Amino acid sequence: MTKLIFQLMWMAVGLLGFALTEAQADVRVTDDRGLARTFVQTPKRIVSLLPSLSETVCALGECARLVGVDRYSNWPTSLAKLPQLGGGLDPNIEAIVALKPDVVLAAGSTKAIAQLESLGIPVVALEPKRHSDMKRVLYVVNELLAVPLEKGADKVWKDIDQALSDAARAMPVKAKEVKVYFEVNDAPYAAGQTSFIGETMTRLGINSIIPTSLGAFPKINPEFVVQANPSLIMISRQEIKGMRERPGWTAIRAVRENRICIFTPEENDVLVRAGPRMAQAAVIMLKCIKDKAP
Repeated sequence: MTKLIFQLMWMAVGLLGFALTEAQADVRVTDDRGLARTFVQTPKRIVSLLPSLSETVCALGECARLVGVDRYSNWPTSLAKLPQLGGGLDPNIEAIVALKPDVVLAAGSTKAIAQLESLGIPVVALEPKRHSDMKRVLYVVNELLAVPLEKGADKVWKDIDQALSDAARAMPVKAKEVKVYFEVNDAPYAAGQTSFIGETMTRLGINSIIPTSLGAFPKINPEFVVQANPSLIMISRQEIKGMRERPGWTAIRAVRENRICIFTPEENDVLVRAGPRMAQAAVIMLKCIKDKAP
């Protein structure tokens, strides 16, 4: 009996040691630069300098780890309580350092990455640009946060994919005949078929007037849009100003028949961010088609 108790005690000690080893296991991730980062434990204090990355952390249920965000991160609304640290082009280095983050999440194009790293602050550079990128980034952030996959990235992506499929099934048959022009800003820059916005449109069965050959977000000659003659325009409230005054645009079918979806700032944020709210973006597009398509 004594021998059995002794063996059970040793087994318990071994299991405890294994559990401690697992809990203290290194966290390793590789960012978009191909740079491998190793953390002795999952980061507890995170600064995010890209809205889609802030949203990804929150979608994985770890909003509480964010201690600071860029000025554009506004979802969930709880992020408004956090320190605003500039943007990718003008990050406030002093303020970031003062927060003592375990890691900074940022786009690869973010200025001062080298400066932050020289100060001993690790940066994980991630910048989703397409649907495949969104999924990849979701899983990288999940690994960084050490969230169980079944509660984290697996569930989040499954829900996104299901919602996209549901939206596609709900799309009216007439959507296949609609020619859509999606304007990102008034330069004008448009969402091409190879952009994440274009991929969502394709998934829904919507036809963009911007060919693949022009790239993801090409600057468009307004005359090109006149010649393409879209039957539906998607645009933000901010960018609509002056659109009707562009030469020849009153002849465009969408303008002539007022088939224009003007998105609120909140809707536009959902649509133009390559993040975990892409299913909501599909629902917004679905409503636009149902309301405005000929």
